[in-house]
Amino acid sequence: MAKLNLLLLLVLLACAFGLVTSQHQGRKAFAALESELARARELDVEYGQLQLEASTWGLHARVAKVAADTLGLRAPDPRRVRVIELAPAQSRP
Repeated sequence: MAKLNLLLLLVLLACAFGLVTSQHQGRKAFAALESELARARELDVEYGQLQLEASTWGLHARVAKVAADTLGLRAPDPRRVRVIELAPAQSRP
C-alpha cells in the first residue's frame, strides 16, 4: 500500500508540475499576443499618418509651388502655346 501511495504522490507531483508549466506558457503567450496587438495598432496609426503625409506631398498646388520656387518653372504664355494634332494611326494588315 505504501508503494501505491508513493506512486500516486509522484504522479500527482508530475501532473501539478505540468499544470504549472502549461499555465506559465499560456500566460507568456498571452503577454506576447497583447504586445504584438499593441504594435499592430501603433503601425496602423503610423500608416495613416504616412498616407496623409503622402497625399499632402502629392497635392497639385504643392507640386506647382515647389516647381515654381525651386526649379523656376512657370506656366507658358498662352500666345506661345502650339497645339500639335497627330495624324490618325494607319492600321496594318
